[in-house]
Amino acid sequence: MTHPRTPTARRRAAATLLAGLALLASVLAGCASRPQPRPAAPDDVVKAATRRLTDACLIRRGLTPPGSGRAADQRRVTDALFGRGRPELSVTLPTGYVVRAHSDGCLAAAQQRLYGDQPRWFRTSVIVDNLVPEAGHTHRSLAEVRARHRAEIADWRRMRAHALTAAATVLNTPPPTGEPRP
Repeated sequence: MTHPRTPTARRRAAATLLAGLALLASVLAGCASRPQPRPAAPDDVVKAATRRLTDACLIRRGLTPPGSGRAADQRRVTDALFGRGRPELSVTLPTGYVVRAHSDGCLAAAQQRLYGDQPRWFRTSVIVDNLVPEAGHTHRSLAEVRARHRAEIADWRRMRAHALTAAATVLNTPPPTGEPRP
């Protein structure tokens, strides 16, 4: 047996220590290089919940959701998804454009469930989504236009936070139809 103070023993101890450190480094590097699951973007979470809710609504109405490969009665699906007749909701923008939507389709029902107030969400989201065109049309800076719409932006944020929470619940609850969870 060699004594720890001999050069050979020290070399062996150093080699063992280096080998251990190299093994530890490779294990740690392997852990660090594995892709960590990224949390889904809020838009993706809300879109997925909206899709689940609209698909379930269409199925309850005896229709096949879009993108399922069957386009048997596309007009009936479109009417059920977006509503029929004269749109009940309307917002006139400062640019002069009028944006209209129905409040009776599957999409409106999904928005009601997620945002808590579908007519208010419609109005608020249309205004907030059109701040840049309004700035251009009124020859104001975007900061000025945002300041004018502070209340709508605050509503948009509150309803968006509500929708994100509601969407997580929708996506984490098994569908009542017995379909497998995504």
